[in-house]
Amino acid sequence: MNNQPYGIPEKHWPAKLTYWWYRAARPLRAKALRQQQIQSIEFEQLEHLQEALKSGLGVMITPNHSFHWDSYCLLNAADRLQVPFYVMTAWQVFSQSRWFERESMQRCGCFSVDRENTDIQSMKTALDILQRRREPLVVFPEGDIYHSNDRLTPLREGAAAIALMAARKSERPIAILPVAIKRWYLEDPTPSMCRTAEKMEMRLGWKAQSHLPMTDRILSIATQVLSEKETEILGQRQQGTLQQRIAFLTEEVLKRAEAKYLSGPPKKLIPERIKEIRRILIAQQVENADQAPFEKKKQWESDMQGMFLATQLYSYPGDYLTENPTWERQAETLDKLEEDFLGANYPTSHGRKTVRIRFGEPIVLPEGKQSKSLSTDHLTLDLQERIQAMLDLLNRNHGGLSIRDSRSNTHV
Repeated sequence: MNNQPYGIPEKHWPAKLTYWWYRAARPLRAKALRQQQIQSIEFEQLEHLQEALKSGLGVMITPNHSFHWDSYCLLNAADRLQVPFYVMTAWQVFSQSRWFERESMQRCGCFSVDRENTDIQSMKTALDILQRRREPLVVFPEGDIYHSNDRLTPLREGAAAIALMAARKSERPIAILPVAIKRWYLEDPTPSMCRTAEKMEMRLGWKAQSHLPMTDRILSIATQVLSEKETEILGQRQQGTLQQRIAFLTEEVLKRAEAKYLSGPPKKLIPERIKEIRRILIAQQVENADQAPFEKKKQWESDMQGMFLATQLYSYPGDYLTENPTWERQAETLDKLEEDFLGANYPTSHGRKTVRIRFGEPIVLPEGKQSKSLSTDHLTLDLQERIQAMLDLLNRNHGGLSIRDSRSNTHV
């Protein structure tokens, strides 16, 4: 997972959607996908989106967000329909990009959002798109990239809240389209994964564990990295399953921060608990930027890093790889470790891949005051269940590698 700056963004980056620029940037998007060795992108039930647009609905597209460049894969649907998409994008993406990259993102329909605070400008932009614009709005409700393509991470409520708010005062119907994006390898990625695993083993001071099956090799690395974090934070290595140890360390990091900064009970979902601590830290830094002593600033920095660690830990369910150790799950777990342990901005592309994108049936929201009959949490849960069901269906239809198939190719 990529570490990002958190604070008050220096500005808001509005969308400047320009059709000719969007078309001109198509070869650049295609080049980026080729560099990621994505050989083909197929669509299922794209007619759901096509019909919604023809009917004049305000459309929000809500895909899962499990790997870098999945947004570029989704934009192939925009190219096919010849209708650009607006995309709500974390402000950190703009802040860390060069001028031309920012300009190109804006002209291709991206606009910034501050996810840690109430971003009025971003909200107004989203409402305007849903209520008045021809083009659909893309919002990734998972928020972060967790590298777990088979298992959806609990969705944040922001996307549903925006859609319901738009429906209350819109002169046209508003619809949400759940979308599932799934990626598979076309060839055995094990040789490339072995090279990445060896880099991690060298960092740990180990000899290359090439005698181990790939799943066991990845788990050995992950367990050692976790043990070092436990020793650093808790003073000693913990007992229990990998899943239990990750959950315990995550909870301990959050409880320590919440004891410092919260006066009431914490929120339920871990991403929301992390978001709340970040929001408080940002507010304190802004209010006391000039008066705070050096030690206090270092404490804020340390606690903000603690929230990043909690996010990293949350991205490892603990049983994702062992449940079904396919090539894809092996590579995804290694991708996370490459970012978290080796500090890579982007993980290695381990081989040729194909992507399939399935569009679900639109959820047409109640209009006007009737929209109050549908709660944000109910709509969020409905979206989550639909996207997960589509991911499961894509996997069943694809007939992916079984556990035995995957393990049979793990020795190099």
